[in-house]
Amino acid sequence: MTIEGTAQSPAAVIRPPRVPQAAPVAVGRGRRDRRGSASRAGRRLAVADVCAVVGTACWALPGGLPGSGARALIALVLGTALLLALNAAAALYRPLLGVGVLDECPRLFAHCVVSWCVADAVTGAALPLTALLALVVGQGVSIAVSRTVAHAAHRRSVRRRPRSALIVGTGPLGQRVAAGLVQQPAYGLRPVGLVGPVPRRLPTAAPLPVLAAPGDIVRAVIQNTVRDAVFMTSPRPDLLRLFWARGCVVWQVCTDPVTARGASGNLLGFPCHRIDPPRGHAVARPVKRALDLAVAASALALTAPLMATCALAVRLTDGPGVLFRQERVGLDGRSFVMLKFRTLRPADEREAATRWSIADDPRVSPVGRLLRRSSLDELPQLWNVLRGDMSLVGPRPERPHFVERFSRAYPGYADRHRMPAGITGLAQVSGARGAASSIEDRTRFDNFYIETWSLWQDVRIMLRTAAECCRFGGS
Repeated sequence: MTIEGTAQSPAAVIRPPRVPQAAPVAVGRGRRDRRGSASRAGRRLAVADVCAVVGTACWALPGGLPGSGARALIALVLGTALLLALNAAAALYRPLLGVGVLDECPRLFAHCVVSWCVADAVTGAALPLTALLALVVGQGVSIAVSRTVAHAAHRRSVRRRPRSALIVGTGPLGQRVAAGLVQQPAYGLRPVGLVGPVPRRLPTAAPLPVLAAPGDIVRAVIQNTVRDAVFMTSPRPDLLRLFWARGCVVWQVCTDPVTARGASGNLLGFPCHRIDPPRGHAVARPVKRALDLAVAASALALTAPLMATCALAVRLTDGPGVLFRQERVGLDGRSFVMLKFRTLRPADEREAATRWSIADDPRVSPVGRLLRRSSLDELPQLWNVLRGDMSLVGPRPERPHFVERFSRAYPGYADRHRMPAGITGLAQVSGARGAASSIEDRTRFDNFYIETWSLWQDVRIMLRTAAECCRFGGS
């Protein structure tokens, strides 16, 4: 199998080992197709747990709990729900590399103890200690047996249909792991490429394509239905986001004793753990939008006299054309027209679209300089917030010319568009603003804000922005 257009030089294109091929996937196919194997394995384990709990309860509860059948039913439902919740919280429904039933047994038995003790206390059955112990042991053994069957089914499935994987790391360790996965199909991973710079000595044990550019990686993921990415080095944030966005499961191989202690599985004898994407904020996003609407509407009403004063000052000193309209890039790369009070009249449209900063331009009038230093020129953007073009807090939007330029130069810059653009943001209140700040610093702050977003963080940033405005911290 060859990967089209996945190398930067002819030397980097190598014939990979002859292994069973995976069917290609279209660009538009969803995450479910690429993560189906892991999802099915998790469902098997959940079904195995439910069957074991119900089977144990069917013979134990009617004779073990005094009282009516309703009490037994409540205990069964409560115990099952609690056990499943505990197992899910402990990630026991996410298959790990090199982990079997014996590795899971300590946590499974502990969860059985907790679930039965809670069920016994809530139903008021007051079971004798021996009966409770028998229930816990019986359920624990039943779950271990049912999970053994589920794990065996999963191993047979991945042997028949191994998942395509990319090995991130082109050094000797990455080449060794790639060769080992070809020889050990029990792990269910079939390497189809190495990600990283082209090594001086090309791999011989596992001759695979070497992917250096992000575009090559994306094409390889799409063409080969890649479902797993194995990092042999410290994960780069831009690569993590790339793989997560395409539904890949990310594994980190630990090569030093400090990180190896927290490993939850093993890959060819190397400690490894799974890196999951940050939790989504689907529930809280509507709350963020509601906060934007409430604050923006209130601020527009309260600052209307101030905005009228600013508009009059601009009109008297700089002539007609109080508002400055400029195309910016916002959520998901969509363009919108951002509003500001005009502080300088550009010579032409090209200057407005491509000039980076006007902070030291002598054409800026004293009124314009005051508006910029106090950030009062940003007040019309409250209307952008009401329209839904922007949020109060988020990455600052940039012009299309600079978005294209910075996206090529700075890894992770385009990832800023995962969140609606904001009037202010973490980068601005952290000092990364103005012409003197580094684009790399702004990108890092913006992506950190997105990945650790919370409603309280938005409130904090708004309060810090207000304090900066009072100190005339604008540019």
